[in-house]
Amino acid sequence: MRDILTVTLNPALDLATSVAHVQPNVKLRCSPPDTDPGGGGLNVARAIHQMGGQSRCFVALGGDTGQALLNLLTSAGLTPVVYEAPGETRQSLAVTDLSTMDQLRFMLPGPEWHRSDIDAVREALREAATGDGYLVLSGSGPSGAAPDLYARICGDFAETDEEIILDTSGPALAHLAAGQKKPPYVLRMDQHEGEELARRPLASREESAGFAASLVRRGAARLVIIARGADGSVMATADRRLHVSAAPVVVNSKVGAGDSFVGGFTMALARGQDEAEAMRWGAAAASAAVTTPGTQLCHLEDVERCLPDCRLSEL
Repeated sequence: MRDILTVTLNPALDLATSVAHVQPNVKLRCSPPDTDPGGGGLNVARAIHQMGGQSRCFVALGGDTGQALLNLLTSAGLTPVVYEAPGETRQSLAVTDLSTMDQLRFMLPGPEWHRSDIDAVREALREAATGDGYLVLSGSGPSGAAPDLYARICGDFAETDEEIILDTSGPALAHLAAGQKKPPYVLRMDQHEGEELARRPLASREESAGFAASLVRRGAARLVIIARGADGSVMATADRRLHVSAAPVVVNSKVGAGDSFVGGFTMALARGQDEAEAMRWGAAAASAAVTTPGTQLCHLEDVERCLPDCRLSEL
């Protein structure tokens, strides 16, 4: 199995709790909180671990909150590669109002990164990666980083055999989608993000695949994946367009479905499967993830049960 290194530069210690009813100007008595490591790359690493795979997770941590997050990672059986962040790791708080089941989500800011911090972490990534594995860049970049950070990291590995798999959003995604001289191997996005980039609805599988193919031609990546929720995902390369169906499951929580897809997809590639079979593993992992509550992500037995229903079709 080839090495997998997931990267999380803007992690969070996620707290989730509930109250009987949210109202202002009074003390709200909360339930005991659930505490989880937050961040795209960490979720990908957790999903891989829960499916029986192996990966390392490069994570920028700082302060007491960073230490608490590190303890969670090691307790979960992950293999952290710790980089010292320039400040205290951020926290997030999700509070569910049990009277309405609405959720309030509070995201605290992380530490501010400066140019010297960005240069240093790029060098640390070059040292941490094997040069012939899979580097998974997932989630938002750190506060203060320019939108081209992930593109620059791709350039750092252009002369190696490291394959970069990218799943991000916002300005960073827009920058990558514009085309790069040294594009990543894989760029993944959800349908909403794809429609924002396309500036039009992507109502059908064919439209999503066509837009993905246009991004490949533009130089955004060698392979582009667009998720379509319950309708599965599409993939396009320079000479192929595929759709993979999602398994028919009862949805419990959609949290972490995209990260689970990336985990299943990357793990399959690292084990020597081709891209089409990797799409099936990604779809099965995402399907399994939505059946679990909260932030549990996917479990191997559920993934294996979903896999036969994740079917490929040429577009």
